[in-house]
Amino acid sequence: MDVRTLRLMVPRPIRELPADLAAVVVLVLAADVAALAPLIRETPLRIPLGLALVLFLPGYTFVAALFPEAGESPTGDGVAPDADSTAADTDRDAENAGSDGTAEESDAGRSLLSTPPTVRGIDGIERVALSFGLSIAIVPLLGLVLNFTPWGIRLVPIVLTVTGFTIGATVVAAVRRWDLPPEERFRVPYRQWVDAAATELFEPETRVDTALNVALALSVVLAVGAVGFAILVPPQGEQFSAIYYLTEDEDGELVADGYPSELVRGESATLVVGVDNHEHERTEYTVVLVEQRVEFVNGSTGEPVTRSTGNSSANATAVVADQRELNRFQTTLSHNESWHHEHEVTPTFTGENVRIVWLLFPGGDAPAEPSMADTEYAVHLWLDVAEANESGE
Repeated sequence: MDVRTLRLMVPRPIRELPADLAAVVVLVLAADVAALAPLIRETPLRIPLGLALVLFLPGYTFVAALFPEAGESPTGDGVAPDADSTAADTDRDAENAGSDGTAEESDAGRSLLSTPPTVRGIDGIERVALSFGLSIAIVPLLGLVLNFTPWGIRLVPIVLTVTGFTIGATVVAAVRRWDLPPEERFRVPYRQWVDAAATELFEPETRVDTALNVALALSVVLAVGAVGFAILVPPQGEQFSAIYYLTEDEDGELVADGYPSELVRGESATLVVGVDNHEHERTEYTVVLVEQRVEFVNGSTGEPVTRSTGNSSANATAVVADQRELNRFQTTLSHNESWHHEHEVTPTFTGENVRIVWLLFPGGDAPAEPSMADTEYAVHLWLDVAEANESGE
C-alpha cells in the first residue's frame, strides 16, 4: 500500500484538518502523555510541553474559532507602485479626461475601484499575541470552575479539563474554516516563512546584511539554548537526607514530644521513625535500630563519670561498651518524599546509660555491624532501663 492509499483510509475530517490545528492536537496529546505517563512524566520533556499546553494552545484554538478567516497586516502588502505603473495610470487618466470628461472624475472612479476590501480576520502576529493573552485568562477560569467540583484543583483534573477545552475549540475552529470558501480560510504561511528566511540568510544584498543575519541567528540559538537549559536543568541545590523520631499524641497526630525516658527491661515503647529524601533522585534507604551501653570517661583523668556529668563536661568522652542490633527497616523514596514507620523499641540492656540509636544509610547498603561513625545521619534517645524486680514486678 502506498502513502496515498494509507492517507485515503484516514477519516475525511481528520484528513482535511488544517495543518496548524492538526499540530495543536498532536502537541496536546504529547503534553498529556508527558504529564500523566508513569515513566515519561519524570523526564524533562514534560516542562516545555506543559508550558505550551497551559500558556499557548488554549488561546490559539480559541482565537482560531473566533477568527477562521484569513487576515492581512494593517500596513497591507507593503509593495509600492513602480514608475511604469504610475506612468500608465497617468496616461490612462489623460485619455479618460480627453474622451469622457475631467480627470477628477477618473480619479474618483479609480479610487473607488482601488479601495481594498474590508478584512475581517487578523494577521499572524495578532494571533500569537492573543493566544498567549487568552491562554493566561482561560486556564485560571478553568481552574476556578474545577475548584467548585468534587475533583478539585489537582494534576489529572486540570490536564483533562485544559485538554478538553483545547480539543473542543479545535473542532469548532475546523468546522468554521470548512464553512468558508477555500480562498478565505486562514492558513499558516509556512512556505513563505521558509522562503523568506532562506532569502535573508543565503541571498543577502550586502556583506553587512550577511554578518547581521549570522549574528542574529547565533543570538537566537544562544538565547533559546540558555532558556531551555535553565528550564530543563534547574539548579538542584543542596542534596541531603534526614532522619528523626516522633511520638503519637492523644489525637493521633505525630509530634516531637512525649518521648519515654524510663523503661523496665522487657518493656516496649512505641515510636515513629521518619526519613526525608532531599537527594534530588529516587533513593533506597536502610534504617538500623541499635541499643548501646555507653560509658563516660573523663578525658584528663580517665575516671568514669555519670551521664549527666559527661554530657555537661567538655573533657568527657563517650565510649560504647556494648552494642546490640534491635531491628532493620528498608524503604525507597522519591525526591522530596517522606516516610514514617511506627515500631516497638524493646531495650535489653539495663542501667542509666542506655542509648537507642537510629542509623540511616542512603543507598540501601548497611554494614553488618554498623556504628555512628559509618553514616552522617543518625539520631539517638537516652533511656534509664531498670531491672524488672527493681520496679516491684
